[in-house]
Amino acid sequence: MMVLAGTLVLAFFVQKPALALILGMLFGLFSPYEIHSAKTLSKKMLQGAVILLGFGVSIQEVIHVGASSFGLTLFSITLTMVVGYLLNRLFRCELNTALLICAGTAICGGSAIAAIAPVLGATAVEIAMAIGVVFFLNSLGLLVFPGLGHWLGFTPEQFGTWAALAIHDTSSVVGAAAAYHVDALGIATTIKLVRALWILPLAFCLSRIFQREGKAGFPWFLLGFLGAAGLAYLMPEQKEIWLQIRDFGKIVMVGTLFLIGSTMKKATLAQLAGKPLFLAVSLWVLVSGVSAWGIHSGLIY
Repeated sequence: MMVLAGTLVLAFFVQKPALALILGMLFGLFSPYEIHSAKTLSKKMLQGAVILLGFGVSIQEVIHVGASSFGLTLFSITLTMVVGYLLNRLFRCELNTALLICAGTAICGGSAIAAIAPVLGATAVEIAMAIGVVFFLNSLGLLVFPGLGHWLGFTPEQFGTWAALAIHDTSSVVGAAAAYHVDALGIATTIKLVRALWILPLAFCLSRIFQREGKAGFPWFLLGFLGAAGLAYLMPEQKEIWLQIRDFGKIVMVGTLFLIGSTMKKATLAQLAGKPLFLAVSLWVLVSGVSAWGIHSGLIY
């Protein structure tokens, strides 16, 4: 409880998602102390923050964006996995490591990696390698995407779509969208959560294609997000309360990013080299570039 309270106080004063992540990374890299519960607590805080943010999103918008992005999500995830697999023929990473990186890029970063790993029977080293490179690129995305979005002239809606398609983890998608514009937040969160629903189908397909056995966990907090949006819709007279809850959700998300950053260690940096990094960077650049082009040209919206 002390760690949670301290993190929320810090987040209240920091407010900026990118700054919170940087402070967390600096703490993790240079502080002699360690937040032992950081990984577990950040996961629970992320889930809680997503649910709280649901109070500020219209359920009608969730249904509309979710339905309209279904085909785009299926196409982009399939394309990312196929392109990543083909790229690995060039880089020749271990198959499990490559598949984990592809899944993390295609769906939702570390959450997808953690869910897919048991299905593939991935080793601790393969999981750590994939999470390390995806964590690095995910953090970079949070820092640079808002500036790139303004440079490209994206509207809040366009940026929300781009962030959901091209940034790895849900936490950084929400953080980048919140930093860009409040109107980008709902779209980015909804599309990203729709993508997260594809963890189970992807796990099933991988288990059949590569003859692996295992189970992936279902992201149950998505139901909480939908429930929060539905409750806000059914009780519009409490709009001010719902918006205050949403704003608290933003603070929780900022605190989450600090804790996520604090898990960055020098040993993690040591993993950021060689073929897995080149594969992850190449795939991320392709996904980011193609999705930005599609949005800018009007093919994706």
